[in-house]
Amino acid sequence: MAMKMRKGFRFTPYEAPNLSPFEKLFEIFQELITHTSGDFDEAIDWLRELNKEYDLTTDEYTIEDFIEDLKAKGYIREEFEDGGGKMGQEGEEGDEGSGKGTISITAKLERMIRQRALDQIFGKIKRSGSGNHKTGKSGRGDEHTGEFREYRYGDGLDRISMTESLKNAQINHGIGNFMLDEGDLVVEDTQCKAQMSTVLMIDISHSMILYGEDRITPAKKVAMALAELITTRYPKDTLDILVFGNDAWPIPIKDLPYLKVGPYHTNTVAGLQLAMDMLRRKRNTNKQIFMITDGKPSCLRMPDGTYYKNSVGLDEYIVEKCYAMASQARKLHIPITTFMIAEDPYLMQFIREFTQANKGKAFYTGLKGLGEMIFEDYENNRRKRIK
Repeated sequence: MAMKMRKGFRFTPYEAPNLSPFEKLFEIFQELITHTSGDFDEAIDWLRELNKEYDLTTDEYTIEDFIEDLKAKGYIREEFEDGGGKMGQEGEEGDEGSGKGTISITAKLERMIRQRALDQIFGKIKRSGSGNHKTGKSGRGDEHTGEFREYRYGDGLDRISMTESLKNAQINHGIGNFMLDEGDLVVEDTQCKAQMSTVLMIDISHSMILYGEDRITPAKKVAMALAELITTRYPKDTLDILVFGNDAWPIPIKDLPYLKVGPYHTNTVAGLQLAMDMLRRKRNTNKQIFMITDGKPSCLRMPDGTYYKNSVGLDEYIVEKCYAMASQARKLHIPITTFMIAEDPYLMQFIREFTQANKGKAFYTGLKGLGEMIFEDYENNRRKRIK
């Protein structure tokens, strides 16, 4: 007699992923190298301290073995300075032994750190081949909607649905006297898509590490995640990055892991002015600004070149200039999405009013791992919690 199989779920005890000694250390190392702004020696020192406390390594696999694996896998490179002050990579003739070596991370590891930040903040997002933004409008485009329409003059032959067109021909003319004319042709409708020009603004003022609170590390993670999201999922878009302190200036994507705060106040207006100047030069009609900040503007550059600074509370004169910039961006159809890396109520209120002036969007997050964000969309009047 055959045994009847029961349907349902079977629960088994959880088993942790079987990671190699290198993979276990590499996960920790990536977090440390982000905190140390790309300083390899400091990250390894922290790793050694963690190893003393938690026994991360064994006699068979040591920190030194891990460092050698990082070199072998192309994540770090060692450079040596010769007598004339010239740097050369390890393995170049005459370099090794002629000076003190320094270790730095490679572009390969920089990319992995950005991808890790993307996974931490936005989850596992698959890469899109076309990389464009949907507009919600049908017409000539790349993405099929699953619907059909009649053939129109100018439609490409590659858009014609032969199966549906042949079916129409059979219905209209019969099988015995088969013919296919223009009236039988249908094409599969497609979704119009658009390109986007984005400027990413990052606050590197001193307040990002004030009172012992590390706000720059989560800010870097958000910046790297956004940069990786845009460059991988939307490869046809343009992305420019700027940092702002007393002034604002552009930086390349590869410099994101190395960002450090400076002895600066926060000139949010200068950052917005530079961002809009960058976007004015873009041909795309769709433009946006992402701003990552702790939300406290404290500086303006005056027409005579001097700086007006006030770090006490929120200065009304500076705040009004920020609101004016938000309104100006709105008139130019440039939405601003703010990532607020702080939980101070009065700063959150400023960001809310700033975002309302722009009719943009805002994410509010604390400092504990960016595991949860509050998202507010002032254009569509939506608010939700993201975990």
